Amino acid sequence: MMNSTQVSHFTLAAYFDTGVFKYLYFLIILTVYVLIISANVLLIVIICMNRSLHEPMYLFLVSLFVNQLYGSALLFPFLLVQILSDIHTVSAAVCFLQIFCLHSYAGVEFFNLAVMSYDRYLAICYPLQYNTHMSCKRVAFLIAASWFPPFLILATQTPLTFSLQLCGNIINKVYCHNYSIVKLACSDTTVNNIYGLFTSWITLISLLTLILYTYTKILRVCFSGSKQTRQKALSTCTPHLASLLNFFFGCMFEVVQSRFNMNSVPSMLRIFLSLYFLTCQPFFNPVLYGLKLSKIRHACKSLFSVK
Repeated sequence: MMNSTQVSHFTLAAYFDTGVFKYLYFLIILTVYVLIISANVLLIVIICMNRSLHEPMYLFLVSLFVNQLYGSALLFPFLLVQILSDIHTVSAAVCFLQIFCLHSYAGVEFFNLAVMSYDRYLAICYPLQYNTHMSCKRVAFLIAASWFPPFLILATQTPLTFSLQLCGNIINKVYCHNYSIVKLACSDTTVNNIYGLFTSWITLISLLTLILYTYTKILRVCFSGSKQTRQKALSTCTPHLASLLNFFFGCMFEVVQSRFNMNSVPSMLRIFLSLYFLTCQPFFNPVLYGLKLSKIRHACKSLFSVK
């Protein structure tokens, strides 16, 4: 039995020998990472450079894209190194840093999507009062409110995990995961479990309640409003709803894998499902918003058009 401060490294047991195919996997992951960086940075630059896009909805998108770059930076370089390595170990310090960053990324993503649903609710249900409700100060406050709570929660949760006494150092994942380390504990994990469940359920219930309430109101306005109102709601809410569902189901895949025995599932499928919400969301969102939102689409066309 040893304290986590005495564990010098963790072994990531989900990796397996792929032979020469590791170079193919390396190129695939590298290509996805380059595309994620390019797409997210491109849309951030386009929104920042075009004054016509300096509206609350697009500023919330910038916050979303920045978070996706943040989450990707803590995952993809790590995966690239591990794929080419023959020994799949990670130092304890890097492991806990990755836990903090990846879990905070997921929290900020969910908070951002909830804030964006509130923004769409005001824009569609109260169009005349929208500019009054969504002042610059309100937008800044909502963006800060998307980032601060997840970091505060993880600033408490990570030290709780770090203080546990561990009976091993083998993690059955391709990256470091909080619950995987908690399962290695020999000491009492009651405090960790209560804190994790309390913060997770409070966050999940409050944000889902906000999202369901806003979309209930939006649907009511759409069914009772004009054709123009329905078109506006469809054009701006469709990408947000698709992003929300994609992220939610990706997180559910990871929760199911962490809590239940998945040994009967092929290892490649387990790895794919484990990485889904961390890899597909940063790639899916900029493509979705870039194609569906007309203002961003026209700004992209004007940027790349030959004058």
